[in-house]
Amino acid sequence: MAALRVEIDALDARLMALMARRHALIDRAAQIKSGNGMPARIDARVEEVVANVRAHAMDHALDPDLYDRIWRLLIEAAIAQEERQLNKDRP
Repeated sequence: MAALRVEIDALDARLMALMARRHALIDRAAQIKSGNGMPARIDARVEEVVANVRAHAMDHALDPDLYDRIWRLLIEAAIAQEERQLNKDRP
């Protein structure tokens, strides 16, 4: 059990590194959106991302409903992150 826990902890650390990379990419997206006058929330893109995640979940025999919920939370956090950047110069 101890070895398994070590492996899970290592995987969690790698997942967090990937999340940090995703966070950085969201910052870049906000910069591009700012330069192009785009909003943080683009509903069609939200649904596209969720559809992709559901398909990937099914490809890996994972519960697509669970990952739909998880990714919608991630997406809402990303939209909030972009909105903070897009509005940082506004009073």
